[in-house]
Amino acid sequence: MDELIARVQGQLYRLQDLSEATQGIRAQETSPDGAVTVTVDGNGALVGLEFSAAISKLTPESFERVLVETAHAAAYRAYADRAGLITAFNEAGT
Repeated sequence: MDELIARVQGQLYRLQDLSEATQGIRAQETSPDGAVTVTVDGNGALVGLEFSAAISKLTPESFERVLVETAHAAAYRAYADRAGLITAFNEAGT
């Protein structure tokens, strides 16, 4: 019984570590022209948005495209980081 309790506690601690690690994910991307910088969390939610003076050279359509593409790249990186953590967690559990 003690062995089972120890194993369950170990799994619980690993789950808590995974949760903390995923909550700590921050991914940041800057557009190639430097106009937009987007930061997202491990869920892809926007947590930071910065603009440089370079946005003044963009048309509204270009600004929209650059913003969306940069946000997409940041979310992609965050999801990749999260997937890496989950893969490592799963591999350690086998």
